[in-house]
Amino acid sequence: MRNLSVTTFIHILFSVAISILIATFLLFLSWDKDRHKIEEYKRYQLISITFLSKLQLNPGKEDLDALYKDLRVKPLSHKKSIEIKNQIEIEGETVFTGGSSLGQVRVFRIEDEHYIYVQRMQHNLLLEDDRAENYYFEIAIALGVFLIAVLLILYLAVLRKLYPLRKLHKQIQRFAQGDMQTRITYLYDDEIGKIAKSFDDAIVHINALSTSKNLFMRNLMHELKTPITKGRIVVEMMEDEASKKILVRAFERMNELISELAEIERVTTQSFEPTFEYVMLDEVIRRSQELLMMGKDSVTVDVKNIALATDVKLFSLAIKNLLDNGIKYSTNKHVALKSVGDGLEISSKGEKLQHPLSYYVEPFSQEEKRSTGFGLGLYIVYNILEKLGCGLDYKYVDGNNIFIIKAGEACHFG
Repeated sequence: MRNLSVTTFIHILFSVAISILIATFLLFLSWDKDRHKIEEYKRYQLISITFLSKLQLNPGKEDLDALYKDLRVKPLSHKKSIEIKNQIEIEGETVFTGGSSLGQVRVFRIEDEHYIYVQRMQHNLLLEDDRAENYYFEIAIALGVFLIAVLLILYLAVLRKLYPLRKLHKQIQRFAQGDMQTRITYLYDDEIGKIAKSFDDAIVHINALSTSKNLFMRNLMHELKTPITKGRIVVEMMEDEASKKILVRAFERMNELISELAEIERVTTQSFEPTFEYVMLDEVIRRSQELLMMGKDSVTVDVKNIALATDVKLFSLAIKNLLDNGIKYSTNKHVALKSVGDGLEISSKGEKLQHPLSYYVEPFSQEEKRSTGFGLGLYIVYNILEKLGCGLDYKYVDGNNIFIIKAGEACHFG
């Protein structure tokens, strides 16, 4: 019940209401029809007793006319009586039979008309029931149809009132999928309109923050690259080759870190789409090692050189970060990279993580705050692998922290 949409709930609610109304209406018709039959039986029983007892007294014409009026019946002419008797024999239906030692009374129905046949010794009389039909079937049907129509109109009115919610949902979905230019439209100042306006205000605010962030990142990178470039120029003028080589490498690494910052900003945007290509796994690992500031002796590589469908730049960055974190957090400053099944394992000696992996894939987890160096962090690694269609898992075995890159539908090893 909790997972039902509002529209589905309204469908069910009105369906149940209409079903109950129809069931109640049918029960009422059945009850009213039975009540009418009982009343009809009692009336004809009264007519039977009254006529037989009155005819015994041989009443005059005036007395008979008064009796006809009281019982709401009328006598038929001789000619009409013969026609009706013939019709009764063909299609008449007996609805009542009563009598006593004084005579017998039978009531026949032909279509919607009722005829009363009184037999008393030599005296036979055919009467037409002149009472108006009190079973208003047509009126009951009309009332039922009217009530159902009212419910249907209310149902359509409620759905029409909720239609803006569906439109609002689609617009919010477009925004969630990365369409930052989406605006929430609203026509009325009702509750739905107020919700739409609040979402629209939030989108405007988010876009303003995004624009501000992008401007800040561009300015930051520009301001950082300017002194790095100047420093690099000065270093090139140095005569001490050993110091020059170290400083050149340091400035190059600074440039790489700035590029990583740009990559972080690019990957974490909702609209980012990776560029897939086939590349050999050795090439990806080579690029990852080039990005490390540690020597190659810190990494042991044992992988199968297989073809990999991935975004080379991003996958190299993810592996580099896992290697970097493995070295920094290990007790012996060494990390191992190897192929396992349809994935890769990065393992290093060290203490077991204090929290589940889900904690560390959040941005700026506590352990990362205390760490030294820049590093993309497991948050960015997780996001990169998710964009590439891969998965990230963790286990602790025999004093080793092991991070596993798992293949997925869009991430194929081989």
